[in-house]
Amino acid sequence: MSEVVKPKIGGYKRHLLVCTGPRCSPDGASQDLFDSLGDKFKAAGLNEGALRVKRSRVGCFAACKGGPVMCVQPDGTWYYNVTPENMDRILSQHLVGGVVVEDLVFHQGPGLAPDEDT
Repeated sequence: MSEVVKPKIGGYKRHLLVCTGPRCSPDGASQDLFDSLGDKFKAAGLNEGALRVKRSRVGCFAACKGGPVMCVQPDGTWYYNVTPENMDRILSQHLVGGVVVEDLVFHQGPGLAPDEDT
């Protein structure tokens, strides 16, 4: 019988969850967006250090309107209409600057109090 090995994940400040389900963006825009994040994270300094962001694909959030849809944890911030241009705004304002991009938020969970910025 083989031993189960405990997985390891490096430290990170935020976790970006991107819905890549076919109902969120039937044209594949969500997957394209996810695929672009590696280079965008490197350019913004989000691939290592104190601001490191982990990214994961999610099959379905059951919030299929206005996609691509994504969630920033532990902040609990849910974004819709995440076009490449809007992703750039989210990266610079929220993930680097700590300020939620209010006009793209469709739900704010309990993770980020209104007066918190980072």
